[in-house]
Amino acid sequence: MPMNTPPRSTIRLTRRGRLVFIATGAVVAATAVAVPLLSLDSDAEKKPTTLVIPEGWRAGQVYDAVDKALALPVGTAKKSLPKANLKLPNDAEGNPEGYLFPATYPLERNGKKATPESLLSFMVNTANQKFNGAPIAAGAQRNAMNVYQAVTIASIIQAEAATKADMGKVARVVFNRLERGMPLQMDSTLNYALNRSTLKTTNADTRIDSPYNSYQRMGLPPTPIDNPGVEAVRAAISPTPGDWLYFVTVKPGDTRFTANYEEHQRNVAEFNRNQQSAKKSG
Repeated sequence: MPMNTPPRSTIRLTRRGRLVFIATGAVVAATAVAVPLLSLDSDAEKKPTTLVIPEGWRAGQVYDAVDKALALPVGTAKKSLPKANLKLPNDAEGNPEGYLFPATYPLERNGKKATPESLLSFMVNTANQKFNGAPIAAGAQRNAMNVYQAVTIASIIQAEAATKADMGKVARVVFNRLERGMPLQMDSTLNYALNRSTLKTTNADTRIDSPYNSYQRMGLPPTPIDNPGVEAVRAAISPTPGDWLYFVTVKPGDTRFTANYEEHQRNVAEFNRNQQSAKKSG
């Protein structure tokens, strides 16, 4: 049991879930307006030529986007995994979550049309190039973890950080809690377990039986919970110095980090008041 830690049932580290996705998703949505998910040719048929994978998408979202880009039945990309021969770390045990690197991918290369297998392989190979280079691999080792663990932490950072500027602080909260033997208590891991994105985390949610329940399970989740970008991975290996143990996004653009539980509770109360006000005004 962690020392000097309030009972798990009373702690809310991040009560944020969907709020984070809205804050970070605003950039994705704005980008989607300017740069469509499927870029179009100038020919008469307007066939898509590229597929854009945003930072923070889960594997399921990537599979659906691949199917849509290639005009294939839903579920085709996921079913192709066994024959894709993806070069994943041993720790992944065949699960590509975290390694479907967010980037823009062509739907035709060297005159050959892309297949689900070729696209997924391209994503994983890109992730390996980004993650296994000297800076990230050395940074992971410097922090006494392997690259897969760094990517797992990065996926939490990607989901939880309201802004890029907050990524290093979120990383520090993760490390501080791990070092103190405290559960991570991240709503983003619960959302992953429940296949949702929401602001509302209930006490019942925190009691679900899942290896991704970071309220009940100690340490990191067994896999990444999304596919992080390079900046989130960099934050995972170079966390901002600080003693923070808690954080909450009180309102968009106002994320508060603290090492004091009572101060955190006051911040959470302000967050709840803001949510109630938003409901009334809506």
